[in-house]
Amino acid sequence: MTAALHIHQLNKHFANGKQALRDINLTVQRGEMVALIGASGSGKSTLLRHVAGLVVADAASDSRIEVDGCCVQQGGRIHRDIRKVRSQVGFVFQQFNLVDRLPVLMNVLVGLLHRTPWWRGWLRMFKPQERALALEALSRVGIAECHAQRASTLSGGQQQRAAIARTLVQGAKVVLADEPIASLDPESSRKVMDILARINREDRCTVIVSLHQVDVAIKYCPRVVALHHGQVVYDGPSAALTPALLRGLYGVQADEILAEAPPLHPVAAPAAAPVPQWAPALAQAA
Repeated sequence: MTAALHIHQLNKHFANGKQALRDINLTVQRGEMVALIGASGSGKSTLLRHVAGLVVADAASDSRIEVDGCCVQQGGRIHRDIRKVRSQVGFVFQQFNLVDRLPVLMNVLVGLLHRTPWWRGWLRMFKPQERALALEALSRVGIAECHAQRASTLSGGQQQRAAIARTLVQGAKVVLADEPIASLDPESSRKVMDILARINREDRCTVIVSLHQVDVAIKYCPRVVALHHGQVVYDGPSAALTPALLRGLYGVQADEILAEAPPLHPVAAPAAAPVPQWAPALAQAA
């Protein structure tokens, strides 16, 4: 079966010489819900933007990123069919990326532009069935009653739910959520994560969400990928994350990740457990 996401040997240096991503090799199967965790500056957002084709890897490198078997970029060059691939990738931004002055319904209908003639999109001439689809998506995220309001009148949590509704209308097979609850209150955060978990479960949509909150990652995501200085240092079950493990991975930076998390209960390792695949990277990071 073709993986939802495959990343091979991804490296990224910024213009100032800083290496943002280092030798990233990652495969996510269809229908998985995966959390990316790490302290600020660990490379979470940069990684997601590479997957969406918004940023290119180092030129002339061996890097390759595929979504659902289709190439996003290779060797530091965006693939020529990137528009087709992007139509299958929904991106939920931390700052919502809605047009404030437009009604919520119109913001959601933006998710259809990839398969709508440009002139209809420009004139905002959407068919009744398309508007019905957008209303259904808003209903699924619990804000159908807000469809006629300007986006700027919504709360932060409502705006994020509208952004998720946009990905539903888009029909995305892979949803990338970049710190979707970072600026939300606890109740709004819970609603947003519940919605992401529900579309993962009901639509079998692959969801990859970057988070600071370890407790949230453990609650909603069976699998966690931890980044440290742009390198994958843990890839495994979220249930195996303990304060001791996190401090081993991040050192003093673990305090930032654990600051607002409730106590985590260690999970006993199975007898004669194999050496974790992240152990060499952890040793190097230490």
